[in-house]
Amino acid sequence: MPAKPNQLSLKGRALKYLAAREHSRVELTRKLGPHAESGEDIERVLDELEAKGLLCAQRFAESVLHRKAAKFGAGRLQAELAQHQLPADIARELAQSLRDTEFERAHALWARRYGEIPETPEAKARQMRFLAGRGFSGEVIRRVIRGEGFTHS
Repeated sequence: MPAKPNQLSLKGRALKYLAAREHSRVELTRKLGPHAESGEDIERVLDELEAKGLLCAQRFAESVLHRKAAKFGAGRLQAELAQHQLPADIARELAQSLRDTEFERAHALWARRYGEIPETPEAKARQMRFLAGRGFSGEVIRRVIRGEGFTHS
């Protein structure tokens, strides 16, 4: 019966992590690894949490997007989510929603940071690098820098 206290300890740790924020199964496996006697113990705890609805890939993905979509483009967010090995249907759905809103998100980020169309090639390059570094696509970056969607209020 020594496995029972350890299993409770693993479950307690997992619940503590989940209380702070949503986690993916991959993250929890990594975080619980040093505290488990075997990988089977971790899988058993995670299966139980999933069955009770406390661990959910869809909620995790939505949480990541809610926290980071305003700052990053589809490319960067998809790469981050891919590290968490989400089910293919969830990944596909999220990729589509990111592409659908990418221009608006890029424009809003650019407007907060710069707010005016660059007048010199150096300024244009700086603004383009900024958006590219945040994971926005080349086409979206060109549209933003050209001033599409720019309104004077």
